[in-house]
Amino acid sequence: MASYGYCRVSGGDQNLARQTDALQSYGISPERIFAAKQSGKDFERAEYKKLLSVLKEGDLVAVLSLDRLGRNYEQILAEREHITRNIKADIIVLDMPLLDARARADTLVGKFIADVVLQVLSFVAENERSNIRSRQAEGIRLAKERGVKFGRPEKKYTEEFRSVVRAYKEKRIPLQDALLALKIGKAAFYKHLRRLTEVSKPNVGLRNLR
Repeated sequence: MASYGYCRVSGGDQNLARQTDALQSYGISPERIFAAKQSGKDFERAEYKKLLSVLKEGDLVAVLSLDRLGRNYEQILAEREHITRNIKADIIVLDMPLLDARARADTLVGKFIADVVLQVLSFVAENERSNIRSRQAEGIRLAKERGVKFGRPEKKYTEEFRSVVRAYKEKRIPLQDALLALKIGKAAFYKHLRRLTEVSKPNVGLRNLR
């Protein structure tokens, strides 16, 4: 039987040290710790897939906390089911001993408690994320009502830029001369040409372009 550790942070600038320290203190050797710097929105993670590829019946997977395994309630339950029922390995969540999947080896009541606690905690975690998203959406809506602008600022064009575009559209200069005059590439030129054409259409209010 082999013991493995899995840890994860969402961003490349976040630190895995707290999780790896906890896993090593539990007895997991560093070479058997799979560390991912990736979102937990799903299980399409390279390090997690590597872990599953070496996991065998009777092995143990340790994670520091439930949310390090994943963020989605249904996915966490399905993944735990796959590991414990299909691979027949065990999972332990270090900060929640009741979620030790090895309880199934003891009594039916122990397994039942572990399953119930997992489902409750997974639901609470996902529900909180849903509430956060709702609060963010409400905050954005209220900010927009107050006139707050989101996203990139719109491109402001100089009169020189507009003159070159007009000359190109009126066929007074070829495309290559327009690109040289504006010092931009063909793709960028066409993108700005579309923008200027759009705001010049009838019944379309001019944006603050100059």
